[in-house]
Amino acid sequence: MPNTAIEFLYLSEPDMIAAGVTDMAACVDTMSEMLVEFKRGDYRMAGIENDLHGAQIYFPKESPFAGMPLDGPDRRFMAMPAYLGGSFQMAGCKWYGSNVENRKIGLPRSILMFTLNNKDTGAPLAHMSANLLSAYRTGAIPGIGARHLAREDARVVGIAGPGPMNRTSLEALIAVRPGIDTVRVFGRSQGSIDAYIAWAQQQFPQLTAIEQVDSLRSAVEGCDIVSIAIPSPSGTENYPTVEEAWVKPGALVLCSAHLAVEESLVRKARHVADARSIYQAWASEIPGNAHDVVGIWGMHLVDRVRDGRMTPEQFEDLGEIIDGDTPGRTNDDEIFIYSVGGMPVEDVAWATRVYRNAVERGIGTKLKLWDEPALA
Repeated sequence: MPNTAIEFLYLSEPDMIAAGVTDMAACVDTMSEMLVEFKRGDYRMAGIENDLHGAQIYFPKESPFAGMPLDGPDRRFMAMPAYLGGSFQMAGCKWYGSNVENRKIGLPRSILMFTLNNKDTGAPLAHMSANLLSAYRTGAIPGIGARHLAREDARVVGIAGPGPMNRTSLEALIAVRPGIDTVRVFGRSQGSIDAYIAWAQQQFPQLTAIEQVDSLRSAVEGCDIVSIAIPSPSGTENYPTVEEAWVKPGALVLCSAHLAVEESLVRKARHVADARSIYQAWASEIPGNAHDVVGIWGMHLVDRVRDGRMTPEQFEDLGEIIDGDTPGRTNDDEIFIYSVGGMPVEDVAWATRVYRNAVERGIGTKLKLWDEPALA
């Protein structure tokens, strides 16, 4: 008789930390490998074209049904499934609920869990806390951009938007460019700026200067790398805008949230995305100007290619640069604008590595699904 028993590993947030989820250097390497597999096509995500971000539940502004959640900032539930090949050979799905009101009761805006599955049987291998998993894989993607696009002698980083996204982004930037010694921080809330500076001082005692600046311009001017993650309402007129005169020759501008760019800078810079096809798939669902609806810079690039303001070849893919199909930085004065969007395959990749660490180190709690299925 075949063995039909199924056990899976439960990994709490402390378990995930013990298994290395916050090892940013390893996460950057893992995400780099993932981007190459993605570029080669050894993956699947949601949708008939395999490139959808996931499936989201939207709530109404008003409802006749008692107890139904109503629309609000970041009020949603979403499932993000994916399969990734290469050395990973895993399927999985991240599930999260998000509500900005959570912060009033001491909880993160989003609460995430991830299930890793056997790619053949679909059996669960692990069910894990995913807030740190998601944060670190998100931060690692700008780090890969800095590895391939930033000048090797980069020293000064501008941080616009001192939230959690820019914490893990700074970790990744310092992991790949250890010569960084100065950080300039711009934000809208003094509390978030103070918290970010205190965190950076504790996390990176090697930094010689961590200073608050009073404008987006001051967070851009003179910086070798700029990481912009400022939340804003949809609509191009609402997005933080970077002007050409602010940007230092040779700078790398990382866009992890909404952004607008002065036209002369758009024409001057090279434009690279973490994975071009996800923006193309996303924009295919949006009539008209996609960037007005989804403010990530890659959506603006899709709009430009659609209407002929940019050739497809000018919208570059980081996986092609990593894999050697396209050159990276070719001179010290090149300016790069790099779009970060996020994909479910990133979660699968990092979850797989952390899960394998947990198994090797004996971390986590084994839970039984069944000895024999009641229905088979």
